[in-house]
Amino acid sequence: MKLALTIQTPEVQATVPVALLSGTMLEKLEKAARMGAAGVELITTGPASLDVPALQALLERNGLQVAAVASGGMAFAAGLTLLNPDPVVAALARQRLDELVDLAAALHAPVVTVGSFRGRSFSDRDRSLARLAVILRRAADRAALSGVRIAIEPLNRYEGDLVNNVAEGLAFLNKVNHPAVGLLVDTFHANIEETSWTEPFRQAARAGKLFHVHLGDNNRLPPGQGLIDFSAILSTLAQSGYAGWLSAELLAKPDPDTAGMLTLDYIHKLLKNLR
Repeated sequence: MKLALTIQTPEVQATVPVALLSGTMLEKLEKAARMGAAGVELITTGPASLDVPALQALLERNGLQVAAVASGGMAFAAGLTLLNPDPVVAALARQRLDELVDLAAALHAPVVTVGSFRGRSFSDRDRSLARLAVILRRAADRAALSGVRIAIEPLNRYEGDLVNNVAEGLAFLNKVNHPAVGLLVDTFHANIEETSWTEPFRQAARAGKLFHVHLGDNNRLPPGQGLIDFSAILSTLAQSGYAGWLSAELLAKPDPDTAGMLTLDYIHKLLKNLR
């Protein structure tokens, strides 16, 4: 398993609460490498506007990979959601999803994440899920051509009304019916919606649909600052054969740099104890 820190790219206008590390893009990447991260997860609102060759050069200079291309800034900073009732906004959101996929392919990132970017049910929940399935299936066709996968994130009930836990996520994946669409399981959201620290990860992995993992304690602070049993979760992931990314996506407290450092230090120690 490899550790990553979630950071936002320069064109994102608002400060995303779960984006870590301060400074310019170069400074963020230098800090991530110095802290011991293997990669970064990129929150972007303008994927087509990024200078990919320049970004790739900075990543290579610091020995970092892109763990995921995240859509977390789309709803928060750009006001875009896939299920937006305004057809113009929804069409632009679908275009941005394609651009996220293209950026992931260009940067050799394994997944594009879809959390709040999906939006809320516009009328009937089943109809909304059916519409979302169509949107994601089309995007997954594009993603699969480049070896990219799409990871749907179950969100807690306060942040979303479609797909709140892993069981609902797996049921939704049956509707999507595409091998390039799976789940992102976030420890913070799981702590609210699940009944076990470990079973959601085991369940998703058993189904072959655990594509990505987000780390954050029950209070959304760095792991070790709350109640979640990360040792048990990491043991379950190891036993399940998960070898993907563990990406810190949590509140930038007490500050963006310290939150990243605390996360990496704590999780590295737990991973070392697994060996």
